[in-house]
Amino acid sequence: MARGPQYKVPFRRRREYLTDYRRRLKLVISGKPRLVVRKTNRYVIAQVIKAKIKGDETIVSAHTSELRKLGWKYSLKNVPACYLLGLIIGYRAAKLGLNEAILDIGLQRPTKGSRVFAVVKGAIDAGLNIPVSKEKLPDENRILGNHIKEFMEKVFAEVGGENIQFSRYLKMRVNPSDIVEDFKKVKRKIVMEIGGEGWRKRER
Repeated sequence: MARGPQYKVPFRRRREYLTDYRRRLKLVISGKPRLVVRKTNRYVIAQVIKAKIKGDETIVSAHTSELRKLGWKYSLKNVPACYLLGLIIGYRAAKLGLNEAILDIGLQRPTKGSRVFAVVKGAIDAGLNIPVSKEKLPDENRILGNHIKEFMEKVFAEVGGENIQFSRYLKMRVNPSDIVEDFKKVKRKIVMEIGGEGWRKRER
């Protein structure tokens, strides 16, 4: 008796490297809200999602493009920007009564100190309980942007102000070496404007 092919065609989203269904099943079975972090060419997006029978329900979301209104002048997908995004999503989740979530990074690699874990660090600092190894979280220097400042100063010392990589900053009259102080200013705004009463109660 003739038999057909002995293989199964993966689901479309798996073939397109968009969804790991085995990992997703484990996350859904947990019954907990998922902190979903996704990157595009220009931005980073964070959402807290709850799995429902009819499909996923987005409870709260945040986008690094929001940082522009808060005074952030730098890249919208670097480590400091991702940490600030995590603060925003964490505070918004807290205001809706959410206090825990599990991380959903899709098919991204869980690289130590990466932008994904910068989002997680910000969300944790905002009060969201997310199970994650502390070793995976970026250190304070990376969160503040010191690595960007040091790299920029090294490049400028070697090639001067003609560096293409920072040409956009120069046109906007933004000095990347100010990134650490600017980060602190934007973080303060997020804490006061979005954290609000919840932040004050936690501080007490």
